Amino acid sequence: MADTVRRNPVPSLLRSLMSDHLDPGYEAAASLRSTRGRGSGRGDAMIAALGALLVGGVFGIGISQLAVNSPDGPGEQQVMLASVRDAENRAADLAEKRRSLDEQLDAARADALYAGATGESLLAELAALEADAAATPISGPGIEVTIVEPSPPADLSDVSRPARGSSDTAVLDGDLRVLVNSLWVSGAEAVAVGDVRIGPGVTIRQAGGAMLVDNRPVFSPYTVTAVGSPTLLQTRLAVSDAYLRLSALEQLYRVAFEIRAVPELTMPATVVRTMLSAERGGQP
Repeated sequence: MADTVRRNPVPSLLRSLMSDHLDPGYEAAASLRSTRGRGSGRGDAMIAALGALLVGGVFGIGISQLAVNSPDGPGEQQVMLASVRDAENRAADLAEKRRSLDEQLDAARADALYAGATGESLLAELAALEADAAATPISGPGIEVTIVEPSPPADLSDVSRPARGSSDTAVLDGDLRVLVNSLWVSGAEAVAVGDVRIGPGVTIRQAGGAMLVDNRPVFSPYTVTAVGSPTLLQTRLAVSDAYLRLSALEQLYRVAFEIRAVPELTMPATVVRTMLSAERGGQP
């Protein structure tokens, strides 16, 4: 007697996957939505529209508040510019008052020490020390070195000009210090960067993208002037480390520089700070 083969009336898992493309859960959810009718769909649409309106209102209020309180607004910029101008005017008035008081003090000192050979010798020694400390104004012929940084590219994606500093500046504070030191070695009697006279207590440093000379900002084009023999200064500066450095900046970073003779230069005195204590150093 032949064996009867009993087949499973339930479709196999493979046949179910091939024939039933919709998950039963999705099918049940679709049936439930179809029984709700059109009224429920309208309610969902109204809720969605109300939510979008509320979100838009919140964004609109935030943008309006940002525009009113933005520090970059025209009104805020005018207030900041006015404050800067007031501070600059006060600083200029104080500097002029100090200069006037210094002149009165020098005149009173000269009157007190002029009588007698000892007083004259002391005045001559003081004058030499003040000249070394850049504490007196000076005038005379000299040279002027102008350093111009390259203009920023019109296309911000242009990377043809490599950057040196953290703020994409081509000229660094070390470059100006090398130039100033080379001018001293070349025979300069006095040196100034911009309108700032270089003295024993004057520093040249960078803070971010700003160049500070004696804590006062100077900007490109940087002008470095030196009082002395123009011929001697130009000849010696042409074979100095500063000239080689400027030439390298010109080739690598498109920094332009120019050296020219000036028939008459006038430099103010540097700010002499009060010395509280000092001691004699050992011989080198």
